[in-house]
Amino acid sequence: MTSTSPGTPHSPLTLDPALFDPAAIAPDTRAVNAAIVKALGAIPDRWVFPMAVLRKLRLEGKGPFPLAPESPYAQAIEIAGPHGPVPLRILTPPEPAKGVYLHIHGGGWCLGSARENDGLNHRFVERTGFAVVSVDYRLAPEHPWPAAPDDCEAAALWLAQEGPARFGTERYAIGGESAGGTLAVATLLRLRDRHGIAPFRCANLTAGCYDLGLTPSARQWGDEPLVLNTNDINVFVGHYLREGGALDLPDISPLYADLRGLPPALFSIGTRDALLDDTLFLAPRWLAAGNAAELAVYPGGCHVFIGFPGTLTDRALARSHAFVTAH
Repeated sequence: MTSTSPGTPHSPLTLDPALFDPAAIAPDTRAVNAAIVKALGAIPDRWVFPMAVLRKLRLEGKGPFPLAPESPYAQAIEIAGPHGPVPLRILTPPEPAKGVYLHIHGGGWCLGSARENDGLNHRFVERTGFAVVSVDYRLAPEHPWPAAPDDCEAAALWLAQEGPARFGTERYAIGGESAGGTLAVATLLRLRDRHGIAPFRCANLTAGCYDLGLTPSARQWGDEPLVLNTNDINVFVGHYLREGGALDLPDISPLYADLRGLPPALFSIGTRDALLDDTLFLAPRWLAAGNAAELAVYPGGCHVFIGFPGTLTDRALARSHAFVTAH
């Protein structure tokens, strides 16, 4: 990989050692990280509570982090899925949509919801002019793999079929954070392999988990509660694969997939993310498969740091918004 000026995350597949130097971490990023560790470190063991209880607390704004205000652009609908209705949360801009972004939220396949992402998705609509369709896929452990990718596949097929009439455009992008990044890639693979279609012009992939067998950075992270640690990942994987599933199956771990014929992708990751290697490993494989790929590495960024305020978040979101609108 080539290098560029220190701290510049914008060049395709660029890695500069200076990005990983602790001296490159901005003071406000350090402060955000310290506040996260303090907040999560005060919780003895959040996994003693059932996932359903944790979900309820988060939606009530009683989780470890604030709940963003509800977007005035948001509307909840349901579409038909292979196992029943799939809820979608649609944020529509006031002007005709310039495109549609199929968003898949994170949460370790066990937590999270489209509603909890109203803050980021509202900002996406305002900055891009795109509509956002966020998928409320079924969650583990009640609904283990393959429930989540089944629902995301159904949402993508719905958008490909209904998008022109509903939104007035066939300009589509897909993306997600953490588990949502994993599911976004799995959805692209399913559309290619099961349906022979490629409706998405680009993929916006933030801090995905692409090897559920755990990459070195995930295995070696340890106990530090900076959003996500090694134990958290193991808990999530255990719930998600409760009824089985090979760790090297591409539908589960996209790092092992044949990646040919996929759209241009922006891979965004912070250097203080347990899933750092997942992005650093998948981005070159994406490029080697003949696809366009860009790698944006942000000094000191924690896991899905774009969910927290700060200059790093502003930079990363501006980059991802520009990437999507450029395609």
